[in-house]
Amino acid sequence: MSFLSKTLDRVKPSPTIAVSNLAMELKAQGRDIISLGAGEPDFDTPAHIRTAGIEAINAGKTRYTAVDGIPELKQAICAKFKRDNALDYIPAQVSVGTGGKQVLYNAFMATLNPGDEVVIPAPYWVSYPDMVLLAGGTPVFIEATLENAFKITPDQLEAAITPATKWFLFNSPSNPTGAGYNRDELKALTDVLMRHPHVWVLTDDMYEHLAYDDFKFCTPAQVEPALYDRTLTMNGVSKAYAMTGWRIGYAAGPKPLIDAMRKVQSQSTSNPCSISQWAAVEALNGTHDFIAPNNKMFARRRDLVVKALNEIEGVSCPVPEGAFYVYPSIAGLIGKKTPAGKVITDDEVFARALLEDTGVAVVFGAAFGLSPNFRISYATSDAALTEACARIQRFCGGLV
Repeated sequence: MSFLSKTLDRVKPSPTIAVSNLAMELKAQGRDIISLGAGEPDFDTPAHIRTAGIEAINAGKTRYTAVDGIPELKQAICAKFKRDNALDYIPAQVSVGTGGKQVLYNAFMATLNPGDEVVIPAPYWVSYPDMVLLAGGTPVFIEATLENAFKITPDQLEAAITPATKWFLFNSPSNPTGAGYNRDELKALTDVLMRHPHVWVLTDDMYEHLAYDDFKFCTPAQVEPALYDRTLTMNGVSKAYAMTGWRIGYAAGPKPLIDAMRKVQSQSTSNPCSISQWAAVEALNGTHDFIAPNNKMFARRRDLVVKALNEIEGVSCPVPEGAFYVYPSIAGLIGKKTPAGKVITDDEVFARALLEDTGVAVVFGAAFGLSPNFRISYATSDAALTEACARIQRFCGGLV
């Protein structure tokens, strides 16, 4: 009899670990490694937010708090939803967790039973399916193709919904593609959901403020108010506020669901870090004047990377609307060989060979559920991106 839980048999180890470990090994050997895998801004947390954290420490705000967030932070979250999304919530409808991942996990643990299905567009953030599986549910994937700019269609959503569907998990702008749904595209999806009142919506809005050019962010309950009573709207301070390590995510939704999520959290982590919560209050309530210049820098980096990748024969890279990722297709490179004779059979082989030969670390597309692609995070310096793209161009150009 195995000592370990059989639940873990449903979950595979992260497919990115092997490449990450290889990158660390090569760096330890003295290789010049450029890592384009990290999903976090390379900016420091803004000074006024850091100061709020320091002041919280000095004021002794270092004790346990309410399980799912201090009242001041819940009020700030309600104000944010009203200000940015025209959504009205009260503090009792808000849950604060240790990052957005915990909020999603709590929601699945609180609602999923064996046989329940969660519809997930692919490519997806790597953690989505495994969280569903750990909670006893079954992920159901909809393929969002390059030809459709990595967005699903209403017909695809309609076809994926069954009587067993409990959640539709939605992420825009997307990790890993950066694809964002405009209001008309999102309205077409919410129209489908209105025909299926048993399906709830879990929307991951973590990249809300990382939107470029003319793209205007919107969220499902904002586009279709009739979905309000069956939508959990998740967000956090990690990305736009450069607070990944502070670990604060939050969501708002129907009170019975929030109460159930609190019960899960009370028996796992309990409250998020008190200091981080006070910093998050300042992040939400304080000035946001740093976001626009940061986004301008991200957009410039995006354009640099997209241009360089589209100059490679066999690679196709659409221009994303938001986040800080690109997700190029390498369909034209499959079957080619490296100078050493290694055949590029799939995107995992491509990523490993790219790392070994050039020192550029990317994440292969199979990790996100759609191949043959790879993900680049352009949340790093222009110099690093320029050098990395030059190396990728040389590597691809050397394939025969």
